[in-house]
Order: sequence, then structure tokens, then C-alpha cells
Amino acid sequence: MYRKIKDDILGKKYSLSIAFVSSRKSRELNKQYRKKDRPTNVLAFPLRKHEGEIVLCRDIVQKEAKLFQKSYKQFLGFLVIHGMLHLKGMRHGSIMERAEKKYLKKYYEEHFDRHRRRLAYDQSRGGRILKRRAKS
Repeated sequence: MYRKIKDDILGKKYSLSIAFVSSRKSRELNKQYRKKDRPTNVLAFPLRKHEGEIVLCRDIVQKEAKLFQKSYKQFLGFLVIHGMLHLKGMRHGSIMERAEKKYLKKYYEEHFDRHRRRLAYDQSRGGRILKRRAKS
């Protein structure tokens, strides 16, 4: 799913890598590049015109997902979108927030609605939840 989101936000020619790092490494990177001596949830690094990297700290993502009462997957999706928008050149503010909402609605509501429909269909076939089908 991230490839579709990446193509939509950054374009098909954009080469994006996503890395997960420890809290310690996140803190080092945040201190080196943002002069903030603490770990952070996401950092975005534009490398070339059509190339960039998003760095996520799994520990921080898990803690913040609970704090914001979101599933890990939902919050991770938000942060990936957030990072992509930074790579596109957006800064924090109302324009970025509108873009985040647009992409979250487009990709995550669609994804979770599809999952709910599949779950309801599976339950209607005998009242039990069947194994999830492989992603297409």
C-alpha cells in the first residue's frame, strides 16, 4: 500500500526508502540534523531531486500510537504520509494538515472499510471469522 501512496504524493519516478531505527539512533539523527537532543517518531531526508528516505523510530511510534489511541498500523501510516509530505517540501501547518487528512481518508478509510466489509462477509458465512485473505 505504501507504494501507491508514494506514487500519489511523490510520483512514480521518486525513489523512497523507509528505515526503522532504535530510540538511540533516532536521538543521534535528531540531534545531528535538527539540533534536538531526543528521539523522534519520524525524520525525512531528501537525498536528491527524486530520492529520499524516511526514518522511523519503532519504539516512539508504538508509544505515540497508544497515546493517540490509534492502532500501530494506523499511526505508522500517518507518519509515513507525514514524512512523504515533508519530502515533497511541505512544512507543518494547515496546508500540510489538510493534505494529511486527504491522504489518510483516501488510503486508510478505504483500506479499513474494505477490511470491515470482508470481516462482515466472513461472519455472514457461518458466524465465524475466517482467516484473512492475502493482500492483493
